Amino acid sequence: MTSISRKALLQNIIVAAAFINGFVIMTIELLGGRVLSPYFGTSVYVWGSIITIFMLSLSLGYLWGGRLSSRNPNPDTFALFFLAAAILSLPIIFVAEWTMTQVFLNVEDPRYGSLIACTLLYFLPIFFMGMVSPYSIRLLVSSEENSGRMAGLLYFVSTLGSALGTLMTSFYFVLWFEIDTIMWGSIAALLLCGGAIALVHRLPVNEAAGVHRYEN
Repeated sequence: MTSISRKALLQNIIVAAAFINGFVIMTIELLGGRVLSPYFGTSVYVWGSIITIFMLSLSLGYLWGGRLSSRNPNPDTFALFFLAAAILSLPIIFVAEWTMTQVFLNVEDPRYGSLIACTLLYFLPIFFMGMVSPYSIRLLVSSEENSGRMAGLLYFVSTLGSALGTLMTSFYFVLWFEIDTIMWGSIAALLLCGGAIALVHRLPVNEAAGVHRYEN
């Protein structure tokens, strides 16, 4: 495999990872209503808390991901975003009930109770998922001439993934699977993205073949 073909493969994986990242974000957000409902109900307060925390964590993720992308961006760091998001999503499966019980017993107002519980469970994993978009753009942009096109492509793919994640989760996943099963699938998807990026980045490159192909 030459350096040219490896670069193209890595670019395709980054685009696919942006799609999956958008898909997973909306899957987890929609499941948040199901996770919080036994303790805080399904009122507009609960959904207001969920949307607020997700928007806030994503916005900070965009900001921090953009800053990191200006400091020697590389696929290994990019892969770590997915690994961190996957690991930080595990408490949603293992300690969500305990967390919400403690909040429910100590915070009387369901508005602030749902806001606190949502912050504890979702802020960190969604923060790392928010870092994906600006960092992926930096990895894909090779010149100023194609920066706008690449940014448009990434936001299109990510938003399309979010739309399909919303549709699939609300129409099908919640009917077919338990919440924990869907969460495990989301975590596996994040790990797959990170693993694929790291693996392709480490593929051996035949530099001589790459130079020969370029010169011809």
